[in-house]
Amino acid sequence: MRLSLYVPGDTWVHRLDPMTKLLMTVVGIGLTFLLPSLQGGTLLLVLLLAVLGSAGVLHRAAAVYVGVAIVAGTFLVVQGLVYPGNAVPALTLGPIVFYREGLLVGLRLALRLYNILSATLILVLVTHPSDLVEAVVRRGASPRLGYVIMAVLQVIPTMMATASTIMDAQRSRGLETEGSLWVRLKAFVPVMGPLVTGSLIATEERALALEVRGFSGEGRPTFLKEEVIPPYATAARLVTVAALAAGIAGRWLLGW
Repeated sequence: MRLSLYVPGDTWVHRLDPMTKLLMTVVGIGLTFLLPSLQGGTLLLVLLLAVLGSAGVLHRAAAVYVGVAIVAGTFLVVQGLVYPGNAVPALTLGPIVFYREGLLVGLRLALRLYNILSATLILVLVTHPSDLVEAVVRRGASPRLGYVIMAVLQVIPTMMATASTIMDAQRSRGLETEGSLWVRLKAFVPVMGPLVTGSLIATEERALALEVRGFSGEGRPTFLKEEVIPPYATAARLVTVAALAAGIAGRWLLGW
C-alpha cells in the first residue's frame, strides 16, 4: 500500500533537507498572494514548474493539475459571467456573454490556484513524510504536531488505496461499480460504508499502537537516522529568500 505521494529520486531537490523544501513551499505560497497580477503570477508559476521539472516529478504533478482543471475552469466561467466590473464583451455563445474583465479575474484566480498547488507539490512529492516530521521534531516541535503532519500527508493516498481494495472486494461479490452514472451512484453506499468504518477503526488502532510505543512519554525522542544537509542547502535558502525579496520589490516598485 502506498502511504504517501512521495516520488523517490536522487535529484538536487530530493537531496535537500526537509526544512529547506518547507521554506521553498512557504515562500512560494506567500509570493502567490504577494503577486496578484498575471505577469507576476505567470513568472512564479514558471519558476515553480522549473523546480518540479528539475526534481523529475512533473509527470505526477500533471495528474494533479488535470484533477483541479475543473475548479480552475469554474473560476473563468463564473467570473466571466457575473463579475461586478464586467463591461467589455469578449466571447458570445448564443445568449451567453463572457466579459473581458471577468475572464481576466478568473484567469488570475486560476493562476493563483496552480501556484499554490505547485508550491505545495514541491514539499509533498519530493519529501518523504517521515523525513519532514523528523526534521520538524528535531527543531523542538511536539511529536503530536509531527503526527498530525504525517496523518495529513498520508490521508489521501491511504484512503485511495483502501477504497480501491474495497471496490475490488465488492466487485468479487458481484457488485457493479462501473457503467452508467446511475450504476456508479448505486455502488457509492456499499463502498463508502466500509471505507468510513475502516478509517475509524484504523485511527483507533493507530492511536493504541502509538501509546504502546510510549508516544505520550515526557522524554525527548531520539532519532534513528542522522540528519544530512547538503552543502548547497544554504545557497538554496538564500536564493529562496532573495526570490521573496524580489517579489516584494516587484510588487511595490513595478506593480506586479
